[in-house]
Amino acid sequence: MKRSRAIAGSAVLAVASIATMTAATTATAATKAAYNGACGSGYSVVNSVPVTGKGTVYLTYSARTGKNCVVTVRNSPGKPVYMYTYLTASNGSSDWVYDSGQYTSYAGPVYLPAKGVCVDWGGSIESVSVSVSGSNCGRMAAGVVRHH
Repeated sequence: MKRSRAIAGSAVLAVASIATMTAATTATAATKAAYNGACGSGYSVVNSVPVTGKGTVYLTYSARTGKNCVVTVRNSPGKPVYMYTYLTASNGSSDWVYDSGQYTSYAGPVYLPAKGVCVDWGGSIESVSVSVSGSNCGRMAAGVVRHH
């Protein structure tokens, strides 16, 4: 009888552990950093990529100005940590804009005139980095994503 109670207790503990892990995963997914409007009025999010477990990099575009803007946003603002965000044209142009430093909530915004041009962009939070190459060429939103 003692043995079956121990087994039943272990089964209950295992189910509770799985439920807790599932809830923690769901809570983590729910804390995805929302776009914060840092690029200003007239800019709409056209692409984004997660910085695994840390935040999200957003690519925005203004049809009025023909400029792209990138901002890297933390999931949970807090003490200053190293953050970086960048944007460049994919056509080999030497135009490269970036922002880096110790920030509490976001890096950027950085702007680049890129109407009708593919762009490379990305960012990092602490030691986790992500980059997207050859994306948003006009209406195309795809690109090559690399997590570092």
